[in-house]
Parts: sequence; C-alpha cells; structure tokens
Amino acid sequence: MTEPYAVTVPRGYRVGVWEVREPIATGAFGSVYEARRTGGPGGPEELPRTVALKFLPTGTGTPRQLTHLRELIDREVELHRRLRRPRLIRMYDTLTVDDPGHPHLDGATVLVLEKAERSLSALLGATPRPADGPALLAQICEGLAQLHGAGWVHGDLKPANVLLMEDGSARLADFNMAAELEGTHAYTPAFSTPDYTPPELLWSEIGERGRRIRPSADVWAFGVLAHLLLTDSFPLPGGTPTARRDAAAAYARGTDELRLSPELPDSWREIVRECLTRTHADRIDTRTLLRRVAAAAGTTRPARLPLPSTWRGRRRSRTRLALLVSSAAVLTSALGYGISTRMTDETASGDGGSGTGTGGTNIAAASYGASELRTDRGVPPAYRLLIVESADDCDQGDVSASLIAAMLKVESDFDPTLSDPENDEYGIARWTPKVLRWWMHEDGTPGETVPEPPFPPAESIPAMARYLCWIAPRLDTELPGDRRVLIAAAYRTSYDTVNDAAGVPPEYRTYAARVAHYLKEYTPPGKR
Repeated sequence: MTEPYAVTVPRGYRVGVWEVREPIATGAFGSVYEARRTGGPGGPEELPRTVALKFLPTGTGTPRQLTHLRELIDREVELHRRLRRPRLIRMYDTLTVDDPGHPHLDGATVLVLEKAERSLSALLGATPRPADGPALLAQICEGLAQLHGAGWVHGDLKPANVLLMEDGSARLADFNMAAELEGTHAYTPAFSTPDYTPPELLWSEIGERGRRIRPSADVWAFGVLAHLLLTDSFPLPGGTPTARRDAAAAYARGTDELRLSPELPDSWREIVRECLTRTHADRIDTRTLLRRVAAAAGTTRPARLPLPSTWRGRRRSRTRLALLVSSAAVLTSALGYGISTRMTDETASGDGGSGTGTGGTNIAAASYGASELRTDRGVPPAYRLLIVESADDCDQGDVSASLIAAMLKVESDFDPTLSDPENDEYGIARWTPKVLRWWMHEDGTPGETVPEPPFPPAESIPAMARYLCWIAPRLDTELPGDRRVLIAAAYRTSYDTVNDAAGVPPEYRTYAARVAHYLKEYTPPGKR
C-alpha cells in the first residue's frame, strides 16, 4: 500500500463467503478491498465471483466518532436498499465482523458492493480529456436522473465517486452523503468537496439535521465535472481549491463572470453554463439536462421497460396486494433493470427558492404546458410541470395532463400532506403504500421495500401517470362514455370492475362526475 488505510485488512482475511485480496482505495472513514467468493451464494440470488468490500470501522473509535460514522453508513445502506438502478453501483449485502482476535476489525461494518475496474478520477489522472468523455457524461447524467427521480440527492458528485465498469460504462457510487428529499430539500452532513460545491452551499447555515441541499447542487457538480472532463480544467479560476472557492463566491455575488475554457466544445458550452448559474433557481432541471446531454453526446435515451404485466386489478384489494407482495422477488428477477429519469428539482416541486413547497410560484412552472393544461383554473403552479411531463411520458392519448390534474383535485384537492389512515391512503394522489411500491419506479420494477408516508408529489404524481397509462389499454374499447373518466374510475376501483359494469359502477358515479367537471375546467379549448 502506498498510503495508510483507514481500515487495514490482511490479504486472505475471510468475511462471510468472501476472501480479501488486493486493496482498492481508502478514504477518511473506510477502506475498500477486492474480494473473492469462496463458498456458494450467500443471498437470495447468485453472487458474482469477485466483489468490492467496503470496511467501515464501526467497532472502534470514540462514541462521537461512531455516532457520526453510523449516520454516514445508514445513509449509504438505506439508499442501496431502496434503490436499484443501472447507473448506480450495486450493493449485494451488508456484514458485521465478529472477530475479537482482531480488535481493529471486530465490529466493523462491511458493504458487499459491485466491483468496478477503476474510478473516473483514476482515468482522468492517466488520460486527461478521454475520447469517450461525452458518452461517460451522458451515463453520469442518467445516474443523477435516476437518483433525483427516486427523490434522492447525491450530495458529493465528483470524479472519485464515479466508477467505471469492465465494459467502460459509468456508475455513481459512494452514497454516504446522499439524502432523501423532504419536499424540495434534503439534509446532508456538513462535508463537501469545494470544487464541486455550489456557491449557495459554501457558507450555508448548518442546522441540527445538517445542511439543506437541493438536487440543483448535484447539477452544479455535474457542470464542474463536465468542464473538467472535456477541457482538463476547472470552470472557475485559481490554482488551489481555496482560490477556486473564492472565485465561486465572487461569481455568485456578481462581481466576477464565468469564463469557460475556449477548449470546451460548442455543443457543451450552453449546457455547462446552465448548470453553473449564480443561483440554484436559475439552474437547469435534471430532466431537461438529461435530454440536452444525450443530444450533445450523440447518445439516445434507453427505452423504458414495460410496467408489470402481472398486475391484474383491484387497486384497493387486500387479497391481491398480498399476492403481489409475495411475488416481488420473481418480478424483480424477470424485469431486470431500466432507466428512471423522473425529475424532482425545485421547479417541479414548486420551491421557487422559498422552501415552502406548494407556496412557491415559479414563473416557468406557472406557464409551462399551457397548451396541455389551463393556467387560469386553479391548478397550483408548483405541480404544473410535473403533471404535464408525467402525462407526456405516457403513450396513451387519453392520459392527459388535464386528466391527471382533475384526478388530483378530486382525490386530495392538491394536498400533498393528505393522510387517511382509516383507508391507508396518503399524499396528493391518495396512494396506498403497498400499491405505490409497484408504480413508484419508471422502469417497472417494484420497490424493494414498502414505502412509508408521507409521499412527496414528485413521487406520487408520476406514479399516478404510470398506473393510468397501464390501465388505459385494458379497458374495453366498446364502453360508453368519456374514456378519460372511465380511466379515472378504474384508478379508484380497477379496470376489470369498470369492464364488468360496462361503464362507471354506480357507487363511483359521484366521483366520476367530479372528475368530469374538473377535466372540462382544466382542458384548454383546443384540446376538448
């Protein structure tokens, strides 16, 4: 080893079915080693022959150190358990070392992770401005979109936390600074890498829960990383991180301009500028960024996997829910992994810089999609963009932005905090947790755990659109009445109930009439 390791593990050391081989990397809080499987599969699915073991010293240290380390570990483990996406490094298992004979290892937490070939940092050290830089940036941006779409912020995007696999593809990694969004913000520890930290966070106030952060912080970091990858230089001047931090502060105050490298390709110049705006409110949103980056890189967005074809009905049926839950492992194996690009930035959530959720009145969100959804009939500006783009993701013409808005009005009156424990329904779209699990991911794979309320609109609204999109083609084509209203009734009961009733069942006609009223209210004249 060329540097001290936070956790020293001898070659040949056994943990579970794994035998430690070569050291890979170390940081302030833990160390990573290559390991080889010595026994059979140690979990519910076949494990790879070689993995990376991340050792974290949870058995040693002062109580204060251990409390802090446990918080970081919990963040990373929770994200891995909740999310499984193609552009995120995968965790197979967690282990605890039980070895009093090795006091420095006894009690250590071990994360069993997918092994990469090297980091992006190592690649840039060996090959500045790599030829496949644009393609790598497209994959990194996909990873951010997958994180943000699931309601998480990475919080520490930089080359060292991007891993390159054997086939050259990129994965995001190191999620101990990651945090789940609570509305428009998340809370992360007060650590950051200055070169990749947006100006608004360099001297931000640190509360009891840590520092407030938005997805736009990851967008800033992506802009810095893109500039570095494409030009071998940072976008802000200075020979040291401290000097560049001061330059970022001057830029944010308006006393200095952003001077991008002349070597930055024209197709990327505007993208980087829109990532590196002075304020978070002006920054490009993740979903738009993904489209722009894919175009600049010459890549195409991967096709979405179909939603689970085994779903056969009653949204509120406890019997069917139990059957679905019991078959989760089979579905996960069969569907594999897909791409999720749902955006959860401030524009979609309506923060508008105010941090007040639905109280924000972002101008772009207020006027967005005016041809799809009327702007003068009371749909909260905070949700307009999310509603319109969720509808656009569906290829069923009857699933429109006005239908989604009308249903949200009837279901909750656009109340993101709705709680109805008696019916086990929560949030703006009145999701039952065990059912939401099956529609919360765009790739069609169920969540690994049943989500717990509250459910943010950025999760609930796209999930509603996916479910409606799945219902639409399953309704009989000969049913009388407005097909959009029939879809809404099927959301409240099931498509087979509507088919069996040859229309809206009597007990749902009041609900359907209310949806029809607001559907007319919210639909622009040219769309009726």
